[in-house]
Amino acid sequence: MSENKLVIAILIGAIAGIICGALFGPAMSSIAWIGDLFLDTLKMMIIPLIVAAVISGVASLGDIRKLGKVGGMTLLYYASTTAVAVFTGLIVVNVIQPGEGIEQLSEQIPDMISGKQDIGLVEIVKSLISPNIVAAAADTQLLPIIVFCLLFAAALTTIGEKNKTLLSFFDGLNETMMKLVIWIMMLAPVGIFALIAGQIGRAGGIEAIKNELASVGSYCLTVLLGLGIHSILLFILLVSFSRFGKDYLIQLSRALMTAFGTASSSATLPLTMECAIEAGVDKRSVKFVAPLGATVNMDGTALYEAVAVMFIAQAYNIPLSITAQIVVFITATLAAIGAAGIPQAGLVTMLIVLDAVGLPAEGIGLILAVDWFLDRFRTTVNVWGDSVGIAIIEGFLPEKTG
Repeated sequence: MSENKLVIAILIGAIAGIICGALFGPAMSSIAWIGDLFLDTLKMMIIPLIVAAVISGVASLGDIRKLGKVGGMTLLYYASTTAVAVFTGLIVVNVIQPGEGIEQLSEQIPDMISGKQDIGLVEIVKSLISPNIVAAAADTQLLPIIVFCLLFAAALTTIGEKNKTLLSFFDGLNETMMKLVIWIMMLAPVGIFALIAGQIGRAGGIEAIKNELASVGSYCLTVLLGLGIHSILLFILLVSFSRFGKDYLIQLSRALMTAFGTASSSATLPLTMECAIEAGVDKRSVKFVAPLGATVNMDGTALYEAVAVMFIAQAYNIPLSITAQIVVFITATLAAIGAAGIPQAGLVTMLIVLDAVGLPAEGIGLILAVDWFLDRFRTTVNVWGDSVGIAIIEGFLPEKTG
């Protein structure tokens, strides 16, 4: 199937999933397993692909000192765009004030975050390292995997001619994994159809969704508006600082639609890399930047958390001063960058932000009903931010040798 036909097929699958979920409601939950199977198949690719891509990507840079320059610019991009995302979210939520007039307040901490209130920034930093790298891979803890691969590749560049066999192995593994991704994506239209239809069915059908949106509709619109503005800012950044123009967005459309369908940056990573390479981005940038981005670059999540925290404050009629909002800005930015190494990362980091400004953790219960819906949009923005980063960082790569 050609690229254009696959994009159209995925789009049709997504639309059909929405329609069938709306028409048949809870009955569609019976096909959710098909979507889960497709998602699991993508996730199955993540660990071997990250290991192969990061090691071969870093090793291809040559001199280990060049890794510091490229890595520094990558982290600067991540930190900058995440900070802009949080700032955008704070502006939008302060203008719209979606939490005013909310009457039904939760009185207990949701089960999925109960017991995680003590997790803080220290725990997130500690999640960078795992004492058992095999266990980390088994649990799909990507941050310690990436840290290990970065160190391994850096050491590999220092042993001279002895590294050729290993480099050849990891290059071959990377190419093989990308071929597997191409095969798996043939199932994407059916998989995304089942994921979306099944999720709508699990949510109770269109009537239940209408009721949820009616109660927090202003909050949803605020999040979507913020995400839209930030996506446009990323597009302007792309056009201004890379050699890629508007066509890049079209070339990444398969990855963005898959991100919307799966609601997982990590699961979308293989396709993000494939689309970027097909768009003409240097493979070294793709293999080094994309795995890092899918793990730590969470623009959409950061913006979402800033809006959510302000919404909760407004709903509880707790005014947050400029100083408190600066705390929200700093905490949300840092937490989003280091979130992926812990379970329920988005909700846990939101707890950190809530705690930093003295807001009740049970306020998360206000937004849980629509979290699955908004998650698809913020994941799409996460992947778009990663994709823009891949294109921009390409300009800082050292010249190819040989």
